[in-house]
Amino acid sequence: MYLEKAPSIRALTEALSAADLLTEVTAARPPHGERDRYLHWDKLRQLEPPEGLTSEQWWLRAKLARMSDFRQLPLTVPAGGPFVYSVPDAVLRHLHYIDQHVAGEVALDEVVTSERGARQRYLVNSLMEEAIRSSQLEGAMTSRVVAKELLRSGRAPLDRGEQMVVNNYRALEFMREEIGARLTPAKILELHRILAEGTLPDGAEAGRMQRPGEPRVRVFDRDDGEPIHVPPPAELLPERMQALCDFANEGEDEERFVHPVLRAILVHFWLAYDHPFVDGNGRTARILFFWLMRQRGYWLAEYLPISRLLRRAPAQYVRAFLETETDGGDTTYFLLHQLRTIGRAVEDLHLYLRRKMAEARDVEELLRGDETLNGRQAALLSHALKHPEHAYTFAGHARSNRVTHETARADLGALARRGLLARRRRGRAYVFEASADLPQRLKESGR
Repeated sequence: MYLEKAPSIRALTEALSAADLLTEVTAARPPHGERDRYLHWDKLRQLEPPEGLTSEQWWLRAKLARMSDFRQLPLTVPAGGPFVYSVPDAVLRHLHYIDQHVAGEVALDEVVTSERGARQRYLVNSLMEEAIRSSQLEGAMTSRVVAKELLRSGRAPLDRGEQMVVNNYRALEFMREEIGARLTPAKILELHRILAEGTLPDGAEAGRMQRPGEPRVRVFDRDDGEPIHVPPPAELLPERMQALCDFANEGEDEERFVHPVLRAILVHFWLAYDHPFVDGNGRTARILFFWLMRQRGYWLAEYLPISRLLRRAPAQYVRAFLETETDGGDTTYFLLHQLRTIGRAVEDLHLYLRRKMAEARDVEELLRGDETLNGRQAALLSHALKHPEHAYTFAGHARSNRVTHETARADLGALARRGLLARRRRGRAYVFEASADLPQRLKESGR
C-alpha cells in the first residue's frame, strides 16, 4: 500500500512571503467534509480544491487549523519528534457514543445481564471469538468452526494456526486475571510469552524484546511485499516500553487529561509502532487495548468483536497506521479508525442480542405448544435456555416438582434421549445440562 507523504508545513511555507503567510494563517480552516472526516493529503490531493486555491494551499490551511488543536504524546519518532493527536468533532461524537454504550450502567438485554451464568457464557463466547479472529488477522490458517471446537474441547493444537488461537485465548484470560491495575514491562513480556509460545522458529524469542545486533523486524505490505514500517532501533526498546507503561498507568488527575478510550487506542498504536517482538506485536497491542478499556470501566469492551471487524477490512487498519506515519506523526487518523471500529462493534453486538432474544421468544412459544413434553419438562427447558450453565439432578428435579425420584429419572432421562439435555457423571451421581445447541434442537423438534 502506497500513500503519498504529506507536504510538511515548513516545505509549504518556506516559499511564502510574510504577507502571504499571514493570509494563509488567518484563512486556515479544515477542508470540506472535515466535520465527519479527517482527510489525509493522499485523499485531499485527489479532490477539487476550493476556488482560487491550489491543492497545496488547501492542505496548508487544513494543517494550520489542525495544529492549533494538537496535543503532544510522550511517544516519539526515533529522531526525537513527538507524535500528536487532536480531538475534532468527529472524535468527540464517537467518544460520546462509546461512553453511552460501553461504560457504566449500560442497559443490555436480559439475555446477557440477567444471571451470572448467562453473562459468563457470553463472555466466554466473546473471548473465544476474539482469540480466533485476532489470530486469523495475523495469519492463522484455521476456520472459525474448527477453532471453536478446539477451544471448547480442550484438545491439543494440531498446527501453528491452532496454537495461535489457543495462545490468544490464554492471553485474554491472563489479561483479565493477572495483569491487574498497573501495567509493567514484565507483564507485557509475560503476555507476549503466552501469545507466542510454540509458534516461533526460535522458542527463546517468546517473551523477550528484540536485542541490539539482531536483524530488526519490519512490517511489509501484504500485496507487494514492500516494507511499510521500520520500527525504532532495538537499543531504544526498554526505555520506550517503560514510557508506554507510564502512559498507560496515568490517571485522570494528571495535568493533561486524556480520555480513557483515546488512551487505550494510543497504547495499542504505541506497541504496534515500536514492534518490540519478532512476531505477535498486533495481538499483544490489541490485548493491551482490551486491558486498559476494562481497567477504566468500559466493561462491555470484552464482548465486542473488534478483531472480527478488523479482519473484514485489514487494508483500512494498515492505512490508519500509514496515514499517521506519512503526516508527521498525527495519530488522529488511527484514533478515528479505531473509534469507528468500536462503534460498529457495539452495533453488531446489539443486533446479535436482538436476534438471540427473538430466538429465545420463538423457542418459548414452541415449548408451550409441544404436547410431547409434560409441564415439568417444559419448565425445566425454559429455565435451561436462560441458565445454560445450570446443572440438574434427579434429586433436585424431584424436590422442585414434588414428584418421586422415579418420576424425576423419567423426566430427565427422556430429555437426554432426545438430545435436549447432556448427561455426565459428577462423582457417583449423574447431572444434566442444557445441550450446546438446545435452541436449534427445540426448533427442529417443533417442525
